[in-house]
Amino acid sequence: MPATVNAPQPRNPEKDPGDWTTGDEPMTGPQASYLETLCREAGRDFDPNLTKAGASRLIDELQAETGRGRRS
Repeated sequence: MPATVNAPQPRNPEKDPGDWTTGDEPMTGPQASYLETLCREAGRDFDPNLTKAGASRLIDELQAETGRGRRS
């Protein structure tokens, strides 16, 4: 009988921040710190009142804009 081959599963499948159960909570300290850095580098104002989901989306956007966070 042939062995069943299981397709590898992603280790950390990405979930849309809008689907997070805690997405409407205030952003975390590490998010705020990193976002402040990204905002400064992109010449944008930092909004300390973002939610976890909003911060995550903005981090993704600013990483693309600044070139930070790219995997080599």
